[in-house]
Amino acid sequence: MAAGTGLFAEILDGDVYKYYADGEWKKSASGKSVAIINPTTRKTQYKVQACSQEEVNKVMDLAKSAQKLWAKTPLWKRAELLHKAAAILKEHKAPIAECLVKEIAKPAKDAVTEVVRSGDLVSYTAEEGVRILGEGKFLVSDSFPGNERTKYCLTSKIPLGVILAIPPFNYPVNLAVSKIAPALIAGNSIVLKPPTQGAVSALHMVHCFHLAGFPKGLINCVTGKGSEIGDFLTMHPGVNCISFTGGDTGIAISKKAGMIPLQMELGGKDACIVLEDADLDLVAANIIKGGFSYSGQRCTAVKVVLVMESAADALVEKVKAKVAKLTVGPPEDDCDITPVVSESSANFIEGLVLDAKEKGATFCQEYKREGNLIWPLLLDNVRPDMRIAWEEPFGPVLPVIRINSVEEGIHHCNASNFGLQVK
Repeated sequence: MAAGTGLFAEILDGDVYKYYADGEWKKSASGKSVAIINPTTRKTQYKVQACSQEEVNKVMDLAKSAQKLWAKTPLWKRAELLHKAAAILKEHKAPIAECLVKEIAKPAKDAVTEVVRSGDLVSYTAEEGVRILGEGKFLVSDSFPGNERTKYCLTSKIPLGVILAIPPFNYPVNLAVSKIAPALIAGNSIVLKPPTQGAVSALHMVHCFHLAGFPKGLINCVTGKGSEIGDFLTMHPGVNCISFTGGDTGIAISKKAGMIPLQMELGGKDACIVLEDADLDLVAANIIKGGFSYSGQRCTAVKVVLVMESAADALVEKVKAKVAKLTVGPPEDDCDITPVVSESSANFIEGLVLDAKEKGATFCQEYKREGNLIWPLLLDNVRPDMRIAWEEPFGPVLPVIRINSVEEGIHHCNASNFGLQVK
């Protein structure tokens, strides 16, 4: 089954995918659409509805009403529907994976894995939700000075309300369900604003939840231009919590949102610190996997290698040999390195590379780019005055900084504006 056909035919109107509200697939009254560019062909692949602010208002009202009823739904019933959605999602992995390949240039095998993993995560969340939310706490009063054990209190978790979920382009299915499933099992309703690149994959995923039989208005998915509905959504008084995964946009959201809970997973400059006694073959293998999987477009990718000077030459040679074996090409061919998500992304990466070249970094491979496709590149002898030492490329370019002590490596990590993982 191809995307937008068969079971998924009702989510498509002509050549424009519909948005989802009140348990139905709808066309926007705006009459406008947003084009989604295929990163490989650099041509329009799909179109989605350009929802209006008025339509967002209606969705928020629907979500608020549906949430009140959902909060009264027994935990076992919520979990039952989530398990059903997970099964449907995994059953129809092929058309969703096809969208991931065409929208975000995710290698075909990885695209299928993302959908299956998403189904597993939904089921896991349902199970854990029943366990965690099925428990309450019994509190007594004599823990506070001056009190006797004369009062007792029972506490349990209650829903927040309407959750605005904003996933990123690189995992538009997996990092959408990681917001949707926990929200639903906890008794909340969802308004999903998918990324433009990845929106059609997300719409197919939402249809799986629709087919599972969730109540009308509980799950909603609005698409459109950020300039039209972006701030309108994040500042909307009907939103009770925002879960966002992405880059610097999260900082802007946190400044504009009201006094509501925010869950932010933003950019990173994740470091791999390599000491003299490291197993360099093991390190090199993990640097390749960590730095170049999905062309480095992951928030937890290795984005800088900090290696002790005495081990640097040997490590660089081992990584260089492995880089030479990476396949480069279209995602349909399951290549290791595929085009980055957009031309602006490719231009940004190129800017970091040219800055490093101008300032004297050692290029372990020749820099090569065709359209949005950038060949994997290892940069040795990177210094702190180079942008690539600090900025997140979100592409297949990895800087190596030579250090003389572990303290120097830790200092570099701590001097970063970013957080996240250290390998």
